[in-house]
Amino acid sequence: MPSFLHLLRSLPFLALPAGALAAEITLPPETARYVESPLPGYATAVAMCSTCHSADYARIQPPTMARAAWKANVTKMQKTFGAPIADDAIDPIVDYLVKTYGAERAPAPAKSERPAAVPAR
Repeated sequence: MPSFLHLLRSLPFLALPAGALAAEITLPPETARYVESPLPGYATAVAMCSTCHSADYARIQPPTMARAAWKANVTKMQKTFGAPIADDAIDPIVDYLVKTYGAERAPAPAKSERPAAVPAR
């Protein structure tokens, strides 16, 4: 009795040239943007971080995430995943991320009073 692998090897689609089964995928345009900031790390984050993932990745991190955790993540992107981040760019990126998305964010402005209801006509 032939083996399962022997049967798979005999199937005609396996004899197709490499790439013949490749599918073309069109992704929707990216709409997420990093929050604009005058901090020096903003431009670097846009340039470096956006090459690998959406800005949503920063937005979905816990808002209480401390500087050390942001630094660990940015360093992991550089060392483990090979992101082309220069060593001297890590601290400015971390400063931007923690002050924009993390534990060092400025407090949200106080909510103003609710606007008066519009009378029904």
